Amino acid sequence: MRFFSFIPVKLSCYLILGILIGFYLQPKLLFASILLGISLLFLYLTYRVQTRDKFPFFGILTACTTIILGVFTTTVSSPKNHINHYSKHSTLTHELWTLKVREVLKPNAFSYRYIVAAKYINNTQVTGPLLVNVQKDSTDNGFKVDDEIVVFSKTTGINPPLNPRQFDYRNYLKKLGIYHQIHIKNGSFLQKKKSSKTLFGIASNFRENLIQKLKQENFDAQELGVIQALLLGQRNTISEDTYSDYKNAGAVHILAVSGLHVGILLLVLQFLLKPIEQLPKGKTIKLITIVILLWAFAFVAGLSPSVVRAVTMFSFLAYALYLNRPTSTFNILALSVFFILLIKPRFLFQVGFQMSYAAVFAIVWVYPKLQRFWYPKNWLVRKVWQLLSVSFAAQLGVLPLSLFYFHQFPALFFVSNLLIVPFLGIILGVGILVLVLAGLNLLFEPLVVLYNSLIGFMNSTISWVARQESFLFKDIPFDTVQLFIGYFGVIALILVLSKSSFKNVSALALGIIGFQGYLVFTTYTSNKKEGFVLVNQTANSVILHQKGSLLEVYSHKNEPLEYLLSNYRIAERIASIKHKPLQNSYGIAHRKLYIVDSMGVYPSTGKVDYLLLTQSPKINLERLLNILKPDLILVDASNYKSYVKRWKATCLKKEIPFHYTGEKGAYYFDMK
Repeated sequence: MRFFSFIPVKLSCYLILGILIGFYLQPKLLFASILLGISLLFLYLTYRVQTRDKFPFFGILTACTTIILGVFTTTVSSPKNHINHYSKHSTLTHELWTLKVREVLKPNAFSYRYIVAAKYINNTQVTGPLLVNVQKDSTDNGFKVDDEIVVFSKTTGINPPLNPRQFDYRNYLKKLGIYHQIHIKNGSFLQKKKSSKTLFGIASNFRENLIQKLKQENFDAQELGVIQALLLGQRNTISEDTYSDYKNAGAVHILAVSGLHVGILLLVLQFLLKPIEQLPKGKTIKLITIVILLWAFAFVAGLSPSVVRAVTMFSFLAYALYLNRPTSTFNILALSVFFILLIKPRFLFQVGFQMSYAAVFAIVWVYPKLQRFWYPKNWLVRKVWQLLSVSFAAQLGVLPLSLFYFHQFPALFFVSNLLIVPFLGIILGVGILVLVLAGLNLLFEPLVVLYNSLIGFMNSTISWVARQESFLFKDIPFDTVQLFIGYFGVIALILVLSKSSFKNVSALALGIIGFQGYLVFTTYTSNKKEGFVLVNQTANSVILHQKGSLLEVYSHKNEPLEYLLSNYRIAERIASIKHKPLQNSYGIAHRKLYIVDSMGVYPSTGKVDYLLLTQSPKINLERLLNILKPDLILVDASNYKSYVKRWKATCLKKEIPFHYTGEKGAYYFDMK
């Protein structure tokens, strides 16, 4: 591939490799610093002694230094490596914390959630981000960015997923550098009246003021939620049905201020500001103006990480358009990757970053090839083909990532893009006008009605596409190995379409054979697999018995468990599910599991290997242990916590292993 010959592309790949090494190996900061210093010294000496053309070690040393730089930046970005990180102070007991709100997260049913920066523990200055959960109260609307609160509390760890194949929120927060959380009840904190302001706080408050002004206008609730997401990056008020429609139609990217919006804004500005090029140094003035306007849009959108990332990327692309050289786009795009990851290496692990750059790289690489493949003479046909080419290229770039993260493929994505994207420039343009007039208190009713109808029509169009369920392929198993094989196949396919050489065709054939071979392998191993799992479920007792592609679900209550089984079914490649009532005993690999439920019935004699207590039975556990002599006590989340605490103490006294799913998560029975 020709673009791998570009130096910025190579350096970006080396930096990414270093970031991955630094994140997973987690070296000490001192070691990473010394290693980088030695590497830079050797690189400098090598450069002084020999030229790159005659001395191949310069290129090797450059690659190694860039990899070590990635390790170093990742190590430095880890909050735990900072000398004043709060974890280096006592957090096991209640302390007086001073916290500053950095980001407002979407609230759940019970609490408001925030990412905060720790400032003080008692009178000791500290650093480090934390997750804060504030109990909801009907009289409180929560905090804003830059608010400072003082609370007497202690940190707790962030729990891993308690059930198999659930989303690992702890691991997600770890990639953001967040390791602990604080729970706050209403009335147990003090909010400072005056707090220092940051640019992010000013931008967030500006956005909130705009939202409040929009709420005073006659926008419908559903349309207003989409407007906030489309223009201001605020998705908290979008209804679940609307969000599902956009996701199923393959148009969910429209609901997030991201690369699509900034890219369209860049094209609109390029067109509107073209007359400036006629001035002396007009192209330079135009570039500076565009970059300023892009960052102004980022400010209006609250300077959220996704918006800042997108605007940074397209600021580099604006410079590439300014240079107007065919090879500059790949170089500048790679430089933007290098620049962003050098400052924020943990962006690499964010889905938005991965999909944005995958889509843009694919468009830059594939779109010109599709245009050379066919260039219609008719103007209308040519414009439709160009739009389809961009949509196809972007979808091809993100397809493996979409399958890996979301496990679905909307086959009508091109219909959504064909119906919406051509008019998205108009929608964004009118929307920005609406924001400006709303901010100046000059928004007039006819424009409100027009824009409300425009957004309503877009929602209706997306809803119609989403209802074509036969074109939506859901629950597609797609793991990490398939992700890499998938990208290998996509790249090979593009190379074959570019040039049908023996090497390219062989690579494509290898990718297809490898993908099919892995599918055969996973199907074979799945059919041979057997597992028996006690899951964590409140107010119910659930056991999963997997036999190949069949999953038998034993439960105390006959209720739908889709939210519990969805990810498990996909990851384990389950073809069918059977629901059965929970029995009193099971044989598991020559071992016996006995279940004592709310009836408190158990055999008077005999030996069991596993004893499961469910539905809070009123029993004398010590007497029961003497009779059945179990090797392990299992307790699920259907029991009263007071009972669990008492049983745990009894098992500790009797020196019998105790597993409570509410603390330790699901229990996997040994099938050997």
